[in-house]
Order: sequence, then C-alpha cells, then structure tokens
Amino acid sequence: NWNPHLPDRMGRENYTIVTEFILLGLTLYPNLEGFFFLMFFLIYSVTLIGNMAIIMLTSLDSCLQTPMYFFLCNLALLNICCTSAVVPKMLINFLVTRKTISYELCTLQMYTTLFLGAAECIFLAVMAFDRYVAICYPLHYTTVMNKSICISMAAGSWITTFLGSVVPLFALKLPLCGSNIIDHYFCEVPAMLQLVCADTSVSETAMFIGGIATEIIPFTLILLSYIRIIVAILRIASAEGRHKAFSTCSAHLTAVTIFYTSAMLMYMRSKAQHSPEQDKLISVFYTIINPMLNPIIYSLRNKEVKGALLKVLGRSKTSQEM
Repeated sequence: NWNPHLPDRMGRENYTIVTEFILLGLTLYPNLEGFFFLMFFLIYSVTLIGNMAIIMLTSLDSCLQTPMYFFLCNLALLNICCTSAVVPKMLINFLVTRKTISYELCTLQMYTTLFLGAAECIFLAVMAFDRYVAICYPLHYTTVMNKSICISMAAGSWITTFLGSVVPLFALKLPLCGSNIIDHYFCEVPAMLQLVCADTSVSETAMFIGGIATEIIPFTLILLSYIRIIVAILRIASAEGRHKAFSTCSAHLTAVTIFYTSAMLMYMRSKAQHSPEQDKLISVFYTIINPMLNPIIYSLRNKEVKGALLKVLGRSKTSQEM
C-alpha cells in the first residue's frame, strides 16, 4: 500500500495507508488499568457536574448574568467539550485488550483538542480584559462590557480559533511509515508527529507559529492586563477594598497558571524535546485535570456562586415539600 499524498520519487512502497491506530494509553501495566478507569471516571463525572452546574446557575440566577459569568459559561462549555473529546475513548480503552482508534476519529480528536485548547487561551485573555475594565474603569464597565460587545467577543473567539486550528492540521498531511502505534492515550498532534518519517520542520514551524498566536500573544495580553490591575489595586486606600479586588482576580490567575504552564510545555517545544512519558503527564493536566478544577476554582471562594447554588437548592427543596 502507498500513501497517495507522496510523489513517486519518495518511494511509495515504503509508506502505508493507515486506517486505524493503536493507543498504548497511560500505562503499559494492565493491572493498573482498573484503578485508572475508576479514577478518571470519577474525575470526568466531577468535571461534567461542575461545569454543567456553572452553566445552569448562570442561566437561572439573574445576579450571575454579568459579563464575567457569561465568559465563565463559555469556558465551562469549552471544558465539557474538551474533556469529552478525550476521556470517554480513554475509559473504553482501559476496559478492552486491543486499544484501537479509527483514522477518522483520531483526526477528529486532533482537531477538537487543538481547537478547544486554542479557544481556552483566547477566552482566558478575554476574561482578563473583563477584570481589567471592571477594576481599572469601574464607572465605564457597563458601557464598555455591554451585552453586544460580550457576545461579539465570545463569537469572535470561537470563530477565530475554529478557523485558525485548520492550518496546523493541513501541515500534518505527511506520510506515515512503519508503526501505527501511538504512545499516548489520545491522538494529540505532538504524538502523531512522532509517527511521521518525512521532514516535519514545516509542521513544527506551523505549530510554533500557532502557539505564538494562540498562547504567547493572549498570555502577554493577560500579563499586561494584570500589571495594570495590580497597579490599580495598590492605589485603593482601604485594605478591605484591596482584598476584595484581589479576590475577584485570584480564581482567574490560578486557572491561567495551571492551563498556560501545561499548554506551553506541550506545544512550544520541538519534536526532539518530546518524550511520551512527559507528554502524557502534561496532557493529563490540560485535557482532564484543568477542566475539572475550573468550576471548583471559580466557585470555591465566590459568594455569588454559592448564594445562587443555595437559592436553587432551596427552590428544589420547597418544590419537593409542596
């Protein structure tokens, strides 16, 4: 078999058409797979419940229908989609002996995780801008962050990353040869590049440029926003006012730190710097752990979210008694 994307001079007989891949998963020790299944099933359940709760509470409580929670809802939806693109297939593979994935599903996983990862970078930057306006220009906040502006910013983030994520995938139309075994728990771009036996410099360059556009630039904007925010907070006279202002930003800063650290480690390195063990560990953080932590981080110290939850639970209890 030969790959139709290859010219004759490259020797088609050395390349194969791949219809499915074999995923080695997180561990090569079968006796640990039962434990991993239970652990990641629990994490996935908490992720779905937590992020769905954020979306539900925001839609039910008028106090939460503000720009900050509008963007948080988008982030919650993004987290649900991202973890659902990876975890269900991983859970199935924990239970079966032959851990295969079709070429089509593998391509879909690559695109989905790339697209949603880029979208999260943009949304974290948008949320930083929202906090910047709220703290630095509180009197103009409702004017600047009006409903139409928020919807436009959210729509622009989704559309830009959706279209932008297509470019690196076109660069991945490279010949695969030899093994169809992926030493990973899902089809991630760096893992797929390890199977390519042609020159991957163009693909790596495309990934690096994409990383600058979707990671470095938004991260720089976040840093600039928080420099201005910190300066504005330090000018607040009362200690209570400074504490309140810092508390509104602490959740977002925590989410930014966790996500950007893992994403940059994965996508801003060259192919030679990747190792399967490190890649799996890093990927677990931003595809599984981070989506679970986000609703916890944003609601743990948030009185408004806690109050909305108590209202909903109170209504539910009242309706049951009636």
